[in-house]
Amino acid sequence: MPSSTPNKRIRKSPAARRAEIVAAASSVALSEGLESITLRRIAEELDVRPGLISHYFPAVEDLVAEAYGDAAAAELDALLPADRAGATPTRHLARFFARAAGAEFDDISRLWLNARHLSRYRPTLRDRVAVQEAAWRDRLEALVRDGVERGEFRAADPLLAAIRILVVLDGLGMLVNSADTAVDPPEVRLMPALTAERELGLPAGTLTACAAPN
Repeated sequence: MPSSTPNKRIRKSPAARRAEIVAAASSVALSEGLESITLRRIAEELDVRPGLISHYFPAVEDLVAEAYGDAAAAELDALLPADRAGATPTRHLARFFARAAGAEFDDISRLWLNARHLSRYRPTLRDRVAVQEAAWRDRLEALVRDGVERGEFRAADPLLAAIRILVVLDGLGMLVNSADTAVDPPEVRLMPALTAERELGLPAGTLTACAAPN
């Protein structure tokens, strides 16, 4: 027999509610761009009142920065997880390039372009972009340094090698908005891996040949 007691809305903790707001804003950022993040837009996404969003984020610029940071951090953990699951540095790097070359991450590539452009005018976002750039640099440098210590890579300066690889990756990201596939042939997507092979003293084909994920 069905109960006549009305369902009670479960009250979320402040931390859970804040995380929900950031996740919704992150989703909007990826699909529509950071400019689309407003208190009203996120309230509509969550079916709540705008006042609830402003309670957690009185300044929309803080929410924009959090949304970008959430998406960028998720990208880093998906592409280059800190936990290598027992993979050697070479294998881990090869899996990274295999994942990064797919269209699956085109939206986040667009978001990076979007964030870097807007950060010229938004100090809070600019600070968050710097944090995410440092996170990428530190994690890739740690991987390169580990590979050098194990004798898999050869690089006199692991940090410089990591930066050079990331510069090529960033440059490749500029092509994500191109509708002309003639300027983005499959070989172009191999450029970061080829650069890494050169920077790390690896035989040609090392990273592309074993790039398929486990």
